[in-house]
Amino acid sequence: MTPQPHTIGDDQTLALARERMHDHGVRHLPVLHGGYLVGVLSSRDIALVEALPGVDITEVTVDEAMSEEPWTVEANANLSWVAETMAARRIGTAIIVEGEGSDQILGVFTTTDALLALAKLAEGLATE
Repeated sequence: MTPQPHTIGDDQTLALARERMHDHGVRHLPVLHGGYLVGVLSSRDIALVEALPGVDITEVTVDEAMSEEPWTVEANANLSWVAETMAARRIGTAIIVEGEGSDQILGVFTTTDALLALAKLAEGLATE
């Protein structure tokens, strides 16, 4: 999990979002509106919009490209359940929150994080 993730407002431009992702080495940004979680934006979302003919990402706002209703899980959620659910639902990102229904974002858990957890587990099994 990436703790204390960077976020972006839904009224910001995709150009700013791409810059923020680049500057912080991340591929996902939780999207806020008035301090409340309203979506998640991925670098893939930006790339898809950017590939459209005649689109200028300095004029497109985050809310036009984000995925609404991001999947949130509590910090104490079972890792195997989270990974299994992400795989079954083909979800690339889980937003980790303080508690059920909370907008207090604690982190972002991605498929890359899941693969790192699997690698650590496999390494542990190989040394036994």
